[in-house]
Amino acid sequence: MKLRYYILFANYEQGLALRDLLLKDNIPNRIAPAPRAIQGDLSCGMSLLVEPEYIDQARRCIEEHHAPYHRIASLEGQIQSHRDRYC
Repeated sequence: MKLRYYILFANYEQGLALRDLLLKDNIPNRIAPAPRAIQGDLSCGMSLLVEPEYIDQARRCIEEHHAPYHRIASLEGQIQSHRDRYC
């Protein structure tokens, strides 16, 4: 199964702000629901999904811009294309 990285946030504004920064730096990402297994108490339920080959770039972007986030978590095989469909 493929490892995927989820960046979690305390609120949607933090998530959308980081998404804009990542896109400006040409770092592919997508908005996804935070998997229940990693949501925790602080997470707003939204995450940014970043593929393994881009996670180091995403971390540098976060550090460079001092972008707020809750945590980065990795999980295997959370996306099931036959079941998960997002707008």
